[in-house]
Amino acid sequence: MKVLGIDPGTAIVGFGLIEKNKDGSLKEINHGCIRTSPDFNTSKRLEKVHKELTDLIKKCKPDIIAVEDIFFFKNLKTAIKVSQARGVILLTAEKSKAKIMEFTPLQVKQAVACYGRADKKQVQTMVKALLGLKKIPKPDDAADALAIAICAANNINNRIK
Repeated sequence: MKVLGIDPGTAIVGFGLIEKNKDGSLKEINHGCIRTSPDFNTSKRLEKVHKELTDLIKKCKPDIIAVEDIFFFKNLKTAIKVSQARGVILLTAEKSKAKIMEFTPLQVKQAVACYGRADKKQVQTMVKALLGLKKIPKPDDAADALAIAICAANNINNRIK
């Protein structure tokens, strides 16, 4: 089963594709980022996210798409922009007909590092270990997306919408 994790943003959208084998083991297939130019207006950025994510989904054909939810924010303006990107990401996922799962950052940290208040480094170290990687995935947005995919893969029987 293939799981595509998505870490939403407007400037950078992280993605991580993993496979869950029948024995329960996890394998990283691909990870990276969709980047938008700061010179683009919001609608152009969202269009680029939609187009590139659509292409990615068509190419990798995930069974599940897991998207991080917005749970806490420090800056309202940033939260609104990320919420807009999340909306585009969820619509794109819905149109793909894949199963959709959503998790808060707390749930992802709990699932990957066994501690809901784990810092970025702890989560990244666990992503590396759980996927048997030689080094921590870069950039951070892609590592976060892989953590979201791991969370979904390990919660598959509980949370499908």
